[in-house]
Amino acid sequence: MLAIERRNAILAKLNAEGKVIVTDLSREFDVTEETIRRDLEKLDNEGLATKTYGGAIANKSLNIDLPYNVRKRASVERKQKIAEKIAEMIKEGDYIMVDASSTAIYVTKCIAHLKNITLITNSIEILMELADKSDWNILSTGGTLKKGSLSLVGTSAERMIKGFHVDLAICSSKGIDMNMGITDSNEKDSEIKRAIFAAADRKILAVDATKFDKISFVHVCDLNDVDTIVTDEVPSDRWIEYCKDKGVELVY
Repeated sequence: MLAIERRNAILAKLNAEGKVIVTDLSREFDVTEETIRRDLEKLDNEGLATKTYGGAIANKSLNIDLPYNVRKRASVERKQKIAEKIAEMIKEGDYIMVDASSTAIYVTKCIAHLKNITLITNSIEILMELADKSDWNILSTGGTLKKGSLSLVGTSAERMIKGFHVDLAICSSKGIDMNMGITDSNEKDSEIKRAIFAAADRKILAVDATKFDKISFVHVCDLNDVDTIVTDEVPSDRWIEYCKDKGVELVY
């Protein structure tokens, strides 16, 4: 196993369990404890974890961008539930845009049986996933490869998105808050999500229950700028009433 693969595996474990122990990781990956300490130090220096005596704890900041391979393996059951609900809203012949979130990949897998779909995305993994869909019209946004992810961002990607109009747009975010609206961890991703939403008749936000009442770094848009919020658990009465007042459909 390469060092970066081991660190990503450690990060995934941190994200799932909240903490790791040096001795346990040493046995699991069959490397010395000193090697694990160097791995944890690097993760600490990158702001992805916090070293502690004998191990490390996860950095739960919503402003941190985890590597794509780590995000993909996190909260899988939640993402699958959300994807199944969104898939019920898509029919054959639809034109859709999806962002480069890991949830969007589950959505595309759920609708793979449909025919005559036109899909636009900035996700390289989705493009690879659908490479053999000869009955679909698949368009890439182009753009600049974002470091640490399989997504395309930047002005050329935004320009391409703004040149199209679709039936549905599907994006996720790091947090939703009644005052701050929809937020994400970095400006480049936020600009892409904003452009995707602006290009669609129906705007669908996919967020699991842990994202409610959370605020990340960059404002994407207000909550009433989306039509539907799809989540995996019944929201609080407070959120149900708030969305009703704002005219936003809640699906759970």
